[in-house]
Amino acid sequence: MNDTDDVKVTRREFLITGASSVAAVTLPSTSAAQVPTPGQPIRANVSLQVNGQARQLNVDTRTTLLDALRENLQLTGTKKGCDHGQCGACTVIVGGRRINSCLTLAVMHEGDNITTIEGLGTPGSLHPMQAAFVKHDGFQCGYCTPGQICSAVAVLDEIKSGIPSHVSADLTAPPQATPLELRERMSGNICRCGAYSNIIDAITEVGGRTA
Repeated sequence: MNDTDDVKVTRREFLITGASSVAAVTLPSTSAAQVPTPGQPIRANVSLQVNGQARQLNVDTRTTLLDALRENLQLTGTKKGCDHGQCGACTVIVGGRRINSCLTLAVMHEGDNITTIEGLGTPGSLHPMQAAFVKHDGFQCGYCTPGQICSAVAVLDEIKSGIPSHVSADLTAPPQATPLELRERMSGNICRCGAYSNIIDAITEVGGRTA
């Protein structure tokens, strides 16, 4: 065949040759063991300060703080209710502020100081808020109670720090632990048994002691 002869290549042969050439250029020369498996979860190390203790975890990066507390650390006092941030049963205190632990990832809290219901008090030495809930019958089934108590403790700290709420009449004046203020601030914690009035009585009593 000389330079003047026509070179005839079918469409199929052209596509196969082109695809093979591209693959040879673009594929990295790595072994199969080095190529990540599709869908394989990514894990990460995270260090937390939980109830005054340093805890080291290796978790799937998709793990919520709620699941890390319950499944990895066996701190089952924090409850999973709606798992959508709507009921408040999973409330814990992080860095002095209350959060819904179902709405945040564990890996987002590297080094954070976390307090769960187990860290507030023990059966032999109740936190004042826990004792007030017992005294005022602030729970019935008890499922929402850990979140209610954690939230209540943080609410009183918010009021003490002068943080206003939506019902604060004067944003420049220090807020008071009135029933109206407490109901507004606790509105994110749902009690399906309807013990709201008793919960407010318990918080009011503790708020009066710490004012």
